[in-house]
Amino acid sequence: MANKKVSDKDYLFISSMLKARENRMLRRDRLEQMLSSGSFEEAARLLAEIGWPDLSGKGSAAVSEALAKRQAEIYAEITRFVPEKELVGIFRLKYDYHNAKTIVKGEGAGVDAAYLLSDAGQVEPEKLEAAFREDSFQFIPGKLGPAMAEAKGILARTGNPQLADFALDKVYYEDLKALADAVSSPFVKGYVTTLIDSANLRAAVRCVRMGKDAEFLRGALVAGGNVPVQRLVQAVFSGEGIAAAFASTPFSDAAALGAAAIEGGTMTEFERECDNAVNRYMTGAHLKSFGPEQVVGYLTAEEGNTMAVRMVLTGLLAGIDPERLKERLRESYV
Repeated sequence: MANKKVSDKDYLFISSMLKARENRMLRRDRLEQMLSSGSFEEAARLLAEIGWPDLSGKGSAAVSEALAKRQAEIYAEITRFVPEKELVGIFRLKYDYHNAKTIVKGEGAGVDAAYLLSDAGQVEPEKLEAAFREDSFQFIPGKLGPAMAEAKGILARTGNPQLADFALDKVYYEDLKALADAVSSPFVKGYVTTLIDSANLRAAVRCVRMGKDAEFLRGALVAGGNVPVQRLVQAVFSGEGIAAAFASTPFSDAAALGAAAIEGGTMTEFERECDNAVNRYMTGAHLKSFGPEQVVGYLTAEEGNTMAVRMVLTGLLAGIDPERLKERLRESYV
């Protein structure tokens, strides 16, 4: 149930603090300037000028590590000031489940995937690794422990990491909805619903492109979106098509691009438009001067900035054409 003791006025301090930072946030024009420089070192210098860590001279792994550390520090800071800690949990939870899936996939492939684990979650990656290795999940909080145990069992029975992923995804979104329900904000609940629609649309497009059947698709989808699972499955396999299921939703443009991708079009445009649809939902946060919307908006923007910086810098290091990288930039919340 929502916490009735918390009101928007309890967010006055942190909303003012975050509003004061808005003008100093990374914007698209700076990202494009970094790309236009054509040089990793120059791009790193431009980034450091606006207060980001100095990443010059670093390789891809060190860049990712530094950005992950910065993101974890932001989460820790906001947690100290926010009246409802679940708000930050909504953002950190994805990294817990990312780590869980990485550990399961590493087991399935017989490789050590520790270098892919993130410190931005709520549970130390080492604790998750130990629980998985020792088959002892009772000290992993919430639903994550049982979900990892289920995923490990699925992997042992089927040898299929993808099916284990599906099990973890379903519990992740259950956990996400529970966190949103604990916050006194319809906007936050709508944000999570939007994330579920985005995830289901992506899953549907990928499943159709891979030639999977209705049962497989149903297993890949999660409940709780604006488009019910059964409605989406029906649209895909009745001949209506994915675009019809999302026609009256904020994902109508993304679904149209998804339908094109199924016919051989680019996945890059489709994936970008899915992210853009979520960011457009976030513009509603600007309508209020204070409240949980400001926190969600700020964390969304910072997360998007981190992803964009990682893509730009590691892309330049890898010698990818800056114009190709520019095509992958998403719309920004700020």
